[in-house]
Amino acid sequence: QVQLVESGGGLVQAGGSVRLSCAASGWSLSSYVMGWFRQAPGKEREFVATISTNGVTTYYAEAVLGRFTISREKDAVYLQMNSLKPEDTAAYLCAGKGVLGTSSPYYIGVNDYNFWGQGTQVTVSS
Repeated sequence: QVQLVESGGGLVQAGGSVRLSCAASGWSLSSYVMGWFRQAPGKEREFVATISTNGVTTYYAEAVLGRFTISREKDAVYLQMNSLKPEDTAAYLCAGKGVLGTSSPYYIGVNDYNFWGQGTQVTVSS
């Protein structure tokens, strides 16, 4: 079972930036579409961004388009978050889905993914 560990969260002022990281201990992520989701207290987990196995294709939720950037290396995936807003406050979780080849990474549902990290909290103050 792949175990993912997120890091990089914290408290930031509105308009600021944060870079989140997600790594798999002792496991290559090269065969997995990777996604970022977020969950605020009392709300459902929601899709943020996803990236193909080769890092070429990405998809974003409309709420973060133009402000967030997902990227990846062999064993890690990142989420650069700029121009943060108070409504971005949430626990951010990375997730992985096993795929064959460089298929489209258009997986935006929670149930699309095979394994998850525990999450890292991002709090944006106004």
